[in-house]
Amino acid sequence: MYILYGGGYTRAIIVEMVLAEGGIPYELRNVDIVAHEHRRPEYLAINPSGWVPALVTPEGDTLYETPAINLYLAERHRLTHLAPTADDPDRGLFLSGLFSLAGDLEPILKRCFYPHRYVMREEDTAAMEEKSLAEALERLRVMEGRLNARGPYHLGERFSLVDLTLCHWTAPLRDDGELESMPALRACLDLVSARPALRPHFAQQRAWGEEYAGMQARGEGVR
Repeated sequence: MYILYGGGYTRAIIVEMVLAEGGIPYELRNVDIVAHEHRRPEYLAINPSGWVPALVTPEGDTLYETPAINLYLAERHRLTHLAPTADDPDRGLFLSGLFSLAGDLEPILKRCFYPHRYVMREEDTAAMEEKSLAEALERLRVMEGRLNARGPYHLGERFSLVDLTLCHWTAPLRDDGELESMPALRACLDLVSARPALRPHFAQQRAWGEEYAGMQARGEGVR
């Protein structure tokens, strides 16, 4: 059985979404990042980088990067509705979208959602958030154009891991009203978050977001 190290306020919830879509059994071991458990020797022995999530395979290997974990799970368990196979005509567009999210949009949104981690002076936090949000919306307008042309999903009528990942990262922006000018992206979000296997996870993500925002307002949480 898989062992997933994750818990509140972490990207492990994206891995849980993939596991849920595939009906794959796993054991969740909570890592409390607010209490800095991800920096303790016990967890660093599992993932020396100190990042969450980490996935231990049934063979005992430990996998670290969230996009890699999700692609591994989709391909190992033949979840072709999440990841087109190598000989599928949609494979190239799928990989292009997935790598674009992982290499470009996700780092920008991290700076937007956690600007305090990327500044030397506390007074620069608001400027970092504003600049990162503008950059993220610029990228998302490109995605909006693609969804308008092909939609409702990245691969047209075909749902994939690209849509799941995109919607995880952009759901907080929709809740903040930042996607009002992007109806195609909002429609994709509605479709993905309404999937039976994913609905409870998106609800949990929203609840965590509200809790974390409260902690940050009080000067708590992960710095």
